[in-house]
Amino acid sequence: MSAVRVFVPRDATACALGADRVAAAIAEGAAGRGIEIELLRNGSRGAFWLEPLVEVETAAGRLAFGPVAADAVPGLFDAGFPGDTDHPLALGEVTDIEWLASQQRLTFARAGWTDPLSLDDYRSRGGFAGLARALDMPAQQIVDEVKESGLRGRGGAAFPTGIKWQTVLDAPGERKFIVCNADEGDSGTFADRLLMEADPYQLLEGMAIAGLAVGAAEGFIYLRSEYPHCKAVLTEAIARAEQAGYLGDALCGSKHSFRIELRIGAGAYICGEETSLLDSLEGKRGLVRFKPPLPAIEGLLGLPTVVNNVLSLAAVSTILEQGAAHYRDFGSGRSRGTLTVQLAGNIKRGGLVEVPFGLTLRELVMGYGGGTASGRPARAIQVGGPLGSYLPEALWDTPLDYEALAEAGGMLGHGGVVVFDDTVDLAQQARFAMEFCAVESCGKCTPCRVGSARGVEVIDRVIAGPDRERQLQVLEDLCNTMVDGSLCAMGGLTPYPVRSALKHFPEDFR
Repeated sequence: MSAVRVFVPRDATACALGADRVAAAIAEGAAGRGIEIELLRNGSRGAFWLEPLVEVETAAGRLAFGPVAADAVPGLFDAGFPGDTDHPLALGEVTDIEWLASQQRLTFARAGWTDPLSLDDYRSRGGFAGLARALDMPAQQIVDEVKESGLRGRGGAAFPTGIKWQTVLDAPGERKFIVCNADEGDSGTFADRLLMEADPYQLLEGMAIAGLAVGAAEGFIYLRSEYPHCKAVLTEAIARAEQAGYLGDALCGSKHSFRIELRIGAGAYICGEETSLLDSLEGKRGLVRFKPPLPAIEGLLGLPTVVNNVLSLAAVSTILEQGAAHYRDFGSGRSRGTLTVQLAGNIKRGGLVEVPFGLTLRELVMGYGGGTASGRPARAIQVGGPLGSYLPEALWDTPLDYEALAEAGGMLGHGGVVVFDDTVDLAQQARFAMEFCAVESCGKCTPCRVGSARGVEVIDRVIAGPDRERQLQVLEDLCNTMVDGSLCAMGGLTPYPVRSALKHFPEDFR
């Protein structure tokens, strides 16, 4: 009789919730009972409200148990684990969990199913098929495929990926770069981290395809320093991919070459901005550059450079594998493909949700999220990171796509959704936005550097009360200056949460 395969996630969130202790308890329990198991550490599925989510492979499918604490493991074995049991933690087949089954996963199709570092697992689920196809295509055809897919940047600006690639392809010069922006710093976001930890080869494959598309032989992953699990996984994945010929010279036996180097950031939020990131990559202090020239023309070391987010590059491997039309069929309007949302804050069922663009904020938070963790009514939802607007219930039926959300006065950004219940003080949240900008500003431009510091002071005076109407006018003028005069989105977006709090929750400022 062969050993039963048992899966326990190795994702950072699962480990923070006790996955390592659960894995040790399962190994110990099986050994003590003479049960032969093969314990595998898979990637997380992003259902963090069920973590640690333990899975058992059977002939009928994978059985799920969760959330499993280490002290619950003996009881699981007593109830018949690793077989099918009626234990309270038994969830049935993982594919029947409605929270997961109702999603349409393209970018995260492999997450949770595989050993993240197993090349065999990756290949068995379509891995490197996109790269193989790209190797048989001229560069322009690859770029055209990405254009036709409708893929837009998933890092916040939502710029069409194919147009950026076209600019780099057309730029003169023999040396070009692919830079992956993995400096995921927005509050309430974790999709980049989850993908790098659960399916790292997808990112490497997407970067290699990007290199073929624009004529670049060198790539860099700029990873935030707060992601040690990612660093370990990516370091090993790059080494294994090189050894297997999926990176390096003679890419997959072809005449092309592509190498990837992992670089670690220094904890600066501003280095999520592409030009500041490039300065940091060059060994300088991360300061925002003036544009033009665009990085696509003069980027890293002054040479043509593609700078894309993790999810954008990962989606490319899916597009090349399954075709532009398949990817474009998902979504709505000008927002094509799938939207990767991260549910966080005061939320009952937090985690990663991947669905086509067009789902409403209410369906997302009340449906997938299950409402607030506190059980109190939700009052405000912030979408798009710490510089996103606070949206009241009247706007929760807004479809989640780039244009609809912008029309409602918000932004989609990197897809972070943070929920607040009715105990939140929106005046203090507005103050936090200004304080956050003051702390994280690179300091290069005056509207951001000085404006944010003055913004904290003005909001304090508004809350205090004396001469309130005059202070509100000063705050409005200050916000206009930051929007119109800031060098980058750091200062330009800071007024969004402030203005939204004043507009929709004015009572909190009295």
